[in-house]
Amino acid sequence: MTLDTAAFNIVWPALLAGLLVTATHVPLGIQVLKRGIVFIDLAVAQIAGLGVIVADRFGFEPQGAAVQVAALGAALGGALLLNWTDKRWPEVQEAVIGVSFIVAANAAILLLATNPHGAENLKDLLVGQILWADPARLGLIALLYAAILAAWFGLGERLGRVGFYVLFACVVTASVQLVGVYLVFTTLIVPALATRRLVRGRLAVSYLLGAVGYAVGLGISLFSDLPPGPLIVCTMAVTGFALFLILRPQAPT
Repeated sequence: MTLDTAAFNIVWPALLAGLLVTATHVPLGIQVLKRGIVFIDLAVAQIAGLGVIVADRFGFEPQGAAVQVAALGAALGGALLLNWTDKRWPEVQEAVIGVSFIVAANAAILLLATNPHGAENLKDLLVGQILWADPARLGLIALLYAAILAAWFGLGERLGRVGFYVLFACVVTASVQLVGVYLVFTTLIVPALATRRLVRGRLAVSYLLGAVGYAVGLGISLFSDLPPGPLIVCTMAVTGFALFLILRPQAPT
């Protein structure tokens, strides 16, 4: 096997993982920005990660069903709690989201404090291990994302507030284990923020920005040996900022 073939075999599952995450996070990110709850994905992703850590603490297999149930249960619980606080105290919802994130993050640190591999596990949760994306697992995630996108574009506003939070929790649970908390947040917010001036073609441009961010970041990582997660975050952020400066507001049709 040549070096080019080996590199391709590593990069294509990672790029596919990034494109799958982009497919679901872009439309949800536009909605999150519209609702003014920008940091909800950080909070829910961190809560899902806390569920993974708790399951690991009880000795469950890292990729087993119990861990997935724990992560999804934690994310759904966190999302529904944030839905309740949004109805009860909407004027301070962003602050509540921030507190939820910081509590979940520090609870994770405490649970990992006595784990000899705790620092590495925490890094994997935040930065992700996108280069080790399992092609077989990507097929299952693709089916999950397809169902979520069908529900999102098929039902739209009819999902209601609870439906939105439930879909959001399901997406984030899968994504945080695939690419890490930082990439989940970046993919959700940067394309939506960069294209906020657009009225026509916003979704398509946002998808393109996400795809370019993953492709260029992975390409730079391949040739520089730098970690791909931070490179993708920085690439997407810089590209998104440049796009935001270039785009001019459009008049509504």
